[in-house]
Amino acid sequence: MQKNKYVFLGETNSINIEIILKSFSIIKNKYIVIGSINEIKNYKKKFKSNIEINEIFDPYDFDNLNPKKLNVFNSNIGRNKYEKMINQISLSNKLAKETGFDLVTMPIDKSLFKKSQKFNGLTEYFGKLNRKKTIMMMVGEVFSIIPITTHISIKSLKSYLTKKKINLFFKHFYNLQSSDFFLKKYKKINVLCLNPHCGEGGTYSKDDININNLIYKNGFKSFTQLSSDSAFKNIKKNTLYISCYHDQALIPFKIINKKSLNYTLGLDYRRISPAHGTAKNIKFKNKADNSSYIACMEF
Repeated sequence: MQKNKYVFLGETNSINIEIILKSFSIIKNKYIVIGSINEIKNYKKKFKSNIEINEIFDPYDFDNLNPKKLNVFNSNIGRNKYEKMINQISLSNKLAKETGFDLVTMPIDKSLFKKSQKFNGLTEYFGKLNRKKTIMMMVGEVFSIIPITTHISIKSLKSYLTKKKINLFFKHFYNLQSSDFFLKKYKKINVLCLNPHCGEGGTYSKDDININNLIYKNGFKSFTQLSSDSAFKNIKKNTLYISCYHDQALIPFKIINKKSLNYTLGLDYRRISPAHGTAKNIKFKNKADNSSYIACMEF
């Protein structure tokens, strides 16, 4: 039986509402959408959906949800769109933390947040809200990945991949691996080298030698360091790749995995997100692929 879930609506100028509506008849577990009812109603009208909305007033009460309607807790407090979304995120986090239920967060427009605060993404923001060190894990049906650095520029990479920070990352990962039930299933873990051909024995750079030494210093005998240009040729089922930076592993991940989701490690509850963006260009066009959202709801 699937766990109860909260669904943070995210960016409404997107395909988010369309995906939720298209998936309504497929999802079997109980869930409550956190967001603006008016936004959902307006989209529903343009999308010509006949799904009825049930406004609920107690987001902790899952016993009295209407299974034949989309159950929504109306959250629309704030002077502007940014404030409203920050409040919705905070409420969603509070509910998931207090109940232990899963939180599915629909995609957001990061630029909206970057204008008002230092913001890299929801993985980091939920870590900040909960005073936890979080790690972004992309879960696919073929293989999964964890980037050591996520949403930073390439020119900033060198300053992030210091011996100290890499050491702290692997120590934190090891602690999570021993406590996270889902993470324990990965028996094969590959670490992608930063430089071509793993630095050719240190002749390009000693970065990869340093990373390899830190891995073994922490006792991670199950890790294998691979050159990223050939790491994805023969993939064994349930392999986990740890990459030095975001696109190094995200590109092959999104090409090879047809069903995927974003899973945040390090929180007291499970935060999951579909592995796609807002896709504003296909809004109202009934072209949105809901497979990643369904994977989140079935996770």
